[in-house]
Parts: sequence; C-alpha cells; structure tokens
Amino acid sequence: MVPDELDLNHIRLTDRPLIVCDIDEVVLEFLTPFRNFLRSSGCDLLPRSFRLHGNVVDLDSGIPVENAMTSELLETFFRLQDQWQTPADLAVDTLAGLSTDADIIFLTAMPPRYTGVRRSLLDRHGLRYPLLASEEPKGPIIKRLHDARDVPLVFIDDILRNLQSVHTHAPDCLLINLMANAEFRAMAPDPGNGIAKADSWTDVAAIIRAHLLR
Repeated sequence: MVPDELDLNHIRLTDRPLIVCDIDEVVLEFLTPFRNFLRSSGCDLLPRSFRLHGNVVDLDSGIPVENAMTSELLETFFRLQDQWQTPADLAVDTLAGLSTDADIIFLTAMPPRYTGVRRSLLDRHGLRYPLLASEEPKGPIIKRLHDARDVPLVFIDDILRNLQSVHTHAPDCLLINLMANAEFRAMAPDPGNGIAKADSWTDVAAIIRAHLLR
C-alpha cells in the first residue's frame, strides 16, 4: 500500500514518456561521500560485500560498529547531505537532454523529513525535477504515478529489490540498473533478465533512446 501521506498533488505529468529515477548512487554520489563522512566521524566503510551494515568499522581498530550505530550515522549523513553529496558523473547533463523528450520525477528511498534539504541540494545543481521521498516499496508508488497512461515508462535504480518491486506493479516499465560507485557495483547481484544494466549515464541515455525509438 502507498501511504496516504505521500502527496502526489504537486506532480504534473504531460503526455510524454515518464522517467522515474532514484537519487542516491544514481543521480547523486552516495557511497563515496558517505565514506568521507564516516572517516570524519572516526569510522570507515569497507567494500567487502554489497551492504552498509556490517561493513562500517571503527577507523582505528577496524572492528565493525553495531548496526544501530550505522543507522545513526546514516541518519546524520542524510541530515547533512548538502555538505557532502554531489551529482554523479554526467547525471545533470544527461537528465537535461532526456527532459526534452520525457517527464522526469525523482523517487528517493530516504526519510521524508529530509526532503527539504535534498530539494535544496538538487536545486543547487540544476536538478529541478519533482521529488518524492518515501521509505515504502517503490512499485506501488510508480503504479499510482503512471496509472493507466499509454506512454513509455522508465525506472532507474541501483537496488535490485526496488527494480523488482516496480516490475511487479508496472510490468511494462523499462528497468535500468545503475550504480555510480564502481567498487560496490562490482559486488552487486546480477539483475538478471528483463533489467538493463548500465555502467554510466551515457549507457542510460543510449538504453532509453533506443527504447523510445522502437
């Protein structure tokens, strides 16, 4: 279920294709700035597996911190994100090019209480597309957004469960798996059939253009 408090009233769609795009590790760098933030806080993020919890360690001892502490550090990072995060390579220009032919909406899996600081951060970099923040599954949200519109739908995300959720609720959607950090991307699970894999925003643009021109 999509919670009632997720307000879609500010979203205005045209009759063009719709591109729904995740933000962290897709539009904005996340893992690299998060690691820099952790180091400033006496911790580090080790690329040992495709997860955060268990890979955040004390900088001096190398001992993993408790999961609760990782969650607290992540919360603080979201609160201070505008001091750390920057756009992923080519994200700004690629989205600007795609926006000439499609509507673009950002859907971020982030606590909604940080929507204001994220909005300011995105605007600073010229990423002035509508923003939705929710910790709920993304599939039902995108189904509600797209409804029964007879135009192409594209979803870009770095996390497999989000792509699978959208596939369940919007099976005709073009799904693209993109992750900015190459080190962690190499450890990510294979998205499998039905999900296009991109290594860069150049790849994303080519995949979308080919899909729209079919």
